[in-house]
Amino acid sequence: QVQLVESGGGVVKAGGSLRLSCAASGRTFSTYAMGWFRQAPGKEREFVAVFSRSGESTYYADFAEGRFTISRDTFKNTMYLHMNRLEPEDTAVYYCVAETQNLFVAAAWEYWGQGTQVTVSS
Repeated sequence: QVQLVESGGGVVKAGGSLRLSCAASGRTFSTYAMGWFRQAPGKEREFVAVFSRSGESTYYADFAEGRFTISRDTFKNTMYLHMNRLEPEDTAVYYCVAETQNLFVAAAWEYWGQGTQVTVSS
């Protein structure tokens, strides 16, 4: 079992930055893949950025490339999503996820946090 708790969401103006955090507990951190998905109103959950199970590889959605950075601190059992140059289209609930057989498919992830709201105003 893995428990995930996100924090760091909020309201920011376009062009601003936010850092989301995901605190993990349960199984030993870094023994499973982790990542971020998001869901905007009226849309399906979509892939944002992920770590492979080894932690050696990271992958980003096209919209996140160059603006978002995923990182993790194994001593704190915490993963982060640094988001820069935010746009109104980034408004969504952001979810921390863990353990999967397919990094890019939402339904394949086993554990989900409760989500944290990010709202970007124009």
